[in-house]
Formats: sequence, structure tokens, C-alpha cells
Amino acid sequence: MTTVKNSFVGLTCAIGCINSSSIHAQKIIELNNTLDFPRKEVVAVPVSQLKSFLDKSKATDLRIRDAKGQLVLIQWIDNNGDGNNDELLFQATVEGHQKAVYTISAEPAIPILKTEISTYSRLVQERVDDYAWENDKIAFRMYGPKGQQEALQGVKSSTLSSGVDIWLKRTEFPVINKWYKGYLTDPMYYHKDTRGEGYDPYHVGNSRGTGGIGIWINDKLQVSQNFVASRTIAEGPLRTVFELTYDPWSEFAVKEIKRVSLDLGSNFSKFESYFRAEKPALNYTIGITLHKNEGEAKLNDQKGYYLHWEKIDDAFVGEGIVVDPSIVEKSIVFRSDAPDESNLYVVTKPHDKLVYYAGFAWQKSGDIQTRQDWENRLQKQSEIIRNPLIITIK
Repeated sequence: MTTVKNSFVGLTCAIGCINSSSIHAQKIIELNNTLDFPRKEVVAVPVSQLKSFLDKSKATDLRIRDAKGQLVLIQWIDNNGDGNNDELLFQATVEGHQKAVYTISAEPAIPILKTEISTYSRLVQERVDDYAWENDKIAFRMYGPKGQQEALQGVKSSTLSSGVDIWLKRTEFPVINKWYKGYLTDPMYYHKDTRGEGYDPYHVGNSRGTGGIGIWINDKLQVSQNFVASRTIAEGPLRTVFELTYDPWSEFAVKEIKRVSLDLGSNFSKFESYFRAEKPALNYTIGITLHKNEGEAKLNDQKGYYLHWEKIDDAFVGEGIVVDPSIVEKSIVFRSDAPDESNLYVVTKPHDKLVYYAGFAWQKSGDIQTRQDWENRLQKQSEIIRNPLIITIK
């Protein structure tokens, strides 16, 4: 009996090979990669493309297999929260300038593939009310209303910020619940890398962290305070999605809902901010903290990627933003002697919806080793955004 060797544990041919007697129908999913490098990405199949299956079978009966007949990880997702599935997700691998073929079928007798390696997000009320999210590579958090209230009251360790915090992890497995549980008995639990899983040495304060936003006017950034409400939309093996709501902010009285998603295997969270402003905003600006004017920064308006490379303790971290270059007005490296006001800024045109990707990689995770490694990752991400996989369903 042959064991399937990948990220998943305990899979054998008994569940990994096609049992033809259990397959009622099939569709072919063809993926075309027009870029010159291999891609491993989460692919979404709309429910509308699966009607022939769902008329006869339950959603829970569907399975997807690769060209070798191996089951792949899947996840149903309800994007609008109406209780109905909108998409079926699966993780696909396609070589550069190649096509890959997957099959989708109804196989109720075959157990669904499971894994302990997953995306995850939740509101963390045990530490004030952070909202934290992670995948197998990276972890983030943002700060909520109770934290804002305590910060305004002067409570130590509370944070008044709409910046994005990053957690440096070097394990594929989830750490959010474990680290916050440790925090309850030791407030420094996740600030020390004593278990070989990583830690949080990253300072955000009132800076933009990695991907916070604002409005840039007269060499000053107007920003919101903490989010006031959160909603978890999905958390599963392949993608986690949530929304954060902000009270009106800036002189333009901007109301904002921020939808964030993170896919398995990605170094980048996708941010989608929806704005309604009482007065037209002049721009929307994305930032990365430069901390105390440390590290190197690089701006690439032509390709729409921006990087910061800095040493934190004894290892380097690369942070980055990737955005559609057509919406960029300018980018700047703004340095200040005031605490938390040194940031790399990407100033974008003021549309009602802003979409961008922000993320990072840590040298100690083994994901990257050099500044050039990180720039290559950002450049590839910018090409991926401009050239999505071409999906054909037959």
C-alpha cells in the first residue's frame, strides 16, 4: 500500500485512488498558467458551474482529484453570509507555461481529505479584543474597541491603532489559540521565541504596521482608530475571510468596512476596503512602518510592489505591499523623528473600493534568506495578480 507523501498525514491509496463505482459524474477543470514560473494557489469554482452535480448530489459529496487521481484539499465558502455556498475552493499546482487538469465528481463513499495545517481567524476576547488570523506561513492581528477604550483610559499594554501587527511564526501549524492561551498565565508568552514556533517582536503603535491605511494630506496621515465590530465569514483549510467595521474617520468622515482574506500557502493577506465618505477623500494611502527609520525600502510604481527589509533581533524580515499600479498616484518613504510616524506610503486614487495585498516573510522560517528573495516573491505576486490562472470547466 502506497502512502501519499505531502502535507497531509495518514492518507493511503484506500482514500487517495479513484473508486469508479462511487463516481456518478465528472467535470474537468483545466488550469492554464501563462507565467514562466510554477504556481501553487487556491482556485475558486463558482457554484453556478456545479449545477449539474448539485441538482443530483449534496455539496458534501463532491471531491476533486489531480491528474494522478489523488484527492486534493477542498473547502466550500459562503462569501456573502446568506447561508448558501458560493464557491468550491481547492489548492492547485500548475507549472510555468503549462496546463493542469483536475476532475470534480460526486463520491459520497470517499472520506473528505483533512489536514491539521489550515488557515484560521477569530476575535480574541481573552486579550482585550484583538482580531487575529493566520495560515501555514504567517500570522497577523488588528485591534478592537475594548482595546481602544482601555488605551484612551491609559491602561498599560492596550493599543490604539488601526495598524496591522505581524507575528513571526516558523511552524506550519496554527499558533493563535496556543499563544493566546499561554498569554493568560504569562503576558510575555508569545513575545519570546522559546518553543521554536516563533514570536511577536514587531512594534506597531500608531504606525501602519504592515498594510494599515489612511489619507495622506500635507505630509500627515489621517487614520482611523480601532475597529468597532468584526464578523468571521470563513475559516477553513484553504481560506479564512473576515470583516472589520470602523467608525467614521478623518476630516472626510470616511465609513469603512475592511474585508480580509488569507489563503493557505500565501505570504500575503488580501485587503478589500469599502468606503463611504461624507466629503470626497483626496486619496487612500497604504503603509508599512519603518520603525526607527531602520532597514531598506524599495518602491516600484511601475509594477505595483513595495518592500521593506529590516533586521528584528537576530534575523531579517521582509514586509511588502502589492497593488494594481494603475491606481497608484505616488509612493514615498517618509521619515520622521516622531514615534511611529516613519512609514513607507503608497498613495492611491480615491475609489470607493481599495484592493491590495500586504504580507511578509521571516528569515528564520526558512521561507526566504535574502532581500533579493523577498523582492522576487513580491515581483511574482504582482505578476500573479495581473495574470490569474485561466480556468476552463468542461
